[in-house]
Amino acid sequence: MKNVAVRRALGRVLVPLAAALALGAAAAGPSEHPERYRVPGGQVAIHNLAGELTVESGSGADVVVEVVRGGKDAASLKVETGMKGTWSTLRVIYPGNRVVYPKLGRGSTTRAAVSDDGTIGDHALGFLAGRRVTVAGSGGGLQAHADLRVLVPAGRSLQVHMIAGQAHASGIDGDLTIDLGSGGAEVKGTRGALVVDTGSGAVRVTDVHGDVTIGTGSGNVSVSQVRGVHLSIDTGSGGVEGSDLQVEHLVGETGSGSVDLGTVRADDIRVDTGSGTVAADLAGDVRSLDVDTGSGSITIMVSSQLGAEFDIETGGGSIEVDVAHQSSLVEHDHVRGRIGDGAGRIRLDTGSGGVRLLRRAGSGTRSSFGLGMFMAPAIE
Repeated sequence: MKNVAVRRALGRVLVPLAAALALGAAAAGPSEHPERYRVPGGQVAIHNLAGELTVESGSGADVVVEVVRGGKDAASLKVETGMKGTWSTLRVIYPGNRVVYPKLGRGSTTRAAVSDDGTIGDHALGFLAGRRVTVAGSGGGLQAHADLRVLVPAGRSLQVHMIAGQAHASGIDGDLTIDLGSGGAEVKGTRGALVVDTGSGAVRVTDVHGDVTIGTGSGNVSVSQVRGVHLSIDTGSGGVEGSDLQVEHLVGETGSGSVDLGTVRADDIRVDTGSGTVAADLAGDVRSLDVDTGSGSITIMVSSQLGAEFDIETGGGSIEVDVAHQSSLVEHDHVRGRIGDGAGRIRLDTGSGGVRLLRRAGSGTRSSFGLGMFMAPAIE
């Protein structure tokens, strides 16, 4: 009986002590439960230095942001809302000038200007940037981040600015801008103007109805099932792949990287690469096609509907035209002619590499063919 009494007494002491320790550990560690914030207004801007981003369709009148803090210093983060110019904002505020976010990768760093109120510098929004903040994958600094889930009602314009983190967006009915210092982005099933800009990271865009603008300092870009007026892709270093594209104006630019466009319908197409091959499968007629590569081959497949004047030039490489045409100039490095009614304009220019203008496969798939030098005879 005495031992039972002792165990009961110890239990009365240890149980509350264990509960207190568990509560303390929970308070010190990152929260697993999201904090919910409502951000009213038709134009919403979100600023967060580091974390994962998920953007989804929402209901109700306001944009809802769910914030899950992480890292051993998560408790030091503050979340504020309020107007900045004409934009209603939510800002995650990080104290100090150095943030450690392990998902960025050991040894990796990225920097941006951040104001004291958590605004990541963007003059277009009407407010100026402040101190320089570094987000690093390792080393010393504030170990904290915030993962965000953003629920967007139809018809809202949303901008998200982050220094480091991956972004995923789907099912949005409204204009969307994702601005990342370092990190990849995947967007699918959106309706409205889309802008994705990342300093370093791959971008994948699928099933978008609206104008699309994509920019990467370094990273591959993949786009498919795009319907709109303008499609613009610019990457400093990285390849571009596209398929099932129906737009009026298409621009693809790479400093270094190939461009491969399959099943394209566009009135005006311009592709410019400093170094890299260019291939395009044109499913319809064009008003203008301008392809320029400093170093790399060019292969263009055209449909039977196409009618255009063409001008092909290469600094070093063969020229192959396997399309019914009339020639006006035939030289080993320069060819001009006309296809069909000649209503459009095609200019293909490479500093070093071969150029091929070929019949499109009837199935719409690209055929495989070897390199060679062949000039189709002119039609009298």
